[in-house]
Amino acid sequence: MKERSELSNPIPQKVQQVSADLRLAGRIGFWVQLVLGVISTVTVLFASVSFLDKENTSTQGIEFGVFCAILGLIALGVGITFSFRYLRISKLLQNPNPGKRPNKADTIRVIRVGLVVNLVGMLLTIIGAEANVGLVLAKSLTNPPGAIAQINPNQLVNSLDLLVVQANTNTIAAHFAGIVTSLILLNRITR
Repeated sequence: MKERSELSNPIPQKVQQVSADLRLAGRIGFWVQLVLGVISTVTVLFASVSFLDKENTSTQGIEFGVFCAILGLIALGVGITFSFRYLRISKLLQNPNPGKRPNKADTIRVIRVGLVVNLVGMLLTIIGAEANVGLVLAKSLTNPPGAIAQINPNQLVNSLDLLVVQANTNTIAAHFAGIVTSLILLNRITR
């Protein structure tokens, strides 16, 4: 008898629309953040291996930027989890029993927390990127033009410096994707 009453209660159009929005935004946010996050993680890990070599002094000063990049990647992992949660909430909203569906306030709270996580992660990553770009700029400005032969190689911009900058840029883009999906969802759900 309970199954008949559940079948006779169709899912309201608004709930179906919210479920579809969560599913689409969750998928897009999840995959964009995951791909950019994996690329950034591999790049940061590759650059971090050079820090373990105590004799390599060509990357001095970049440690703080890498530390911030790692913190940004950790926040990105949490942001990816929230994008996955949007997919789970979307499935829960398809339940024909209204008592088993998540309510609007809980859904909005999850989206807002995901938004805050991505904002904090983006802030940390921007701080790391600024530190790394400043270091690369300082290295490039301290070298007089045409005097490459007389310069200490540790003062030159190297590929590891640029790899960390690229990883930070990818992580910023991933957090931006999470922020955009969260803002779109908040806009769609609260109207």
